[in-house]
Amino acid sequence: MSKFTEALERGKQADGRQSAPAKEQVAPVDFGAQARAWLNDVAVAALEAAKAEVAEDVTVDVDTEPLRQDEALAPTVRFQIYRNGEVQAPAGRTFTISVAVSGEVSVSAPGVVAESVGNIADMSDERFRSFIAKQIEAAAKGS
Repeated sequence: MSKFTEALERGKQADGRQSAPAKEQVAPVDFGAQARAWLNDVAVAALEAAKAEVAEDVTVDVDTEPLRQDEALAPTVRFQIYRNGEVQAPAGRTFTISVAVSGEVSVSAPGVVAESVGNIADMSDERFRSFIAKQIEAAAKGS
């Protein structure tokens, strides 16, 4: 009987190995690459569109230089929005778009509370465009 018991145990073990789902090898996601893609495809694209749309009244300067730093874990983009005719935007109007390790994207400026404008997992630009619209409106008012 011990041969039958051993065969039964071998059968159970073999059955367990066959029914277990095969683990797929998933390549690790490069956070820096995802962050740069979001910044390029969403943030910079939205800023360039806004720049073209309001060029007569408001200037939108975009500094994408930090995007070119491939070694940066969490790349950033800086931009300024100011009325035409002003020599330079005040220092408090230089905004920084940054990506947290959680994937949340926020925009901040000196003296301004950081505002969440998206997530790198979501390529929608609705929240970011809304933020830009508020800043363009404020710049047009001169505040």
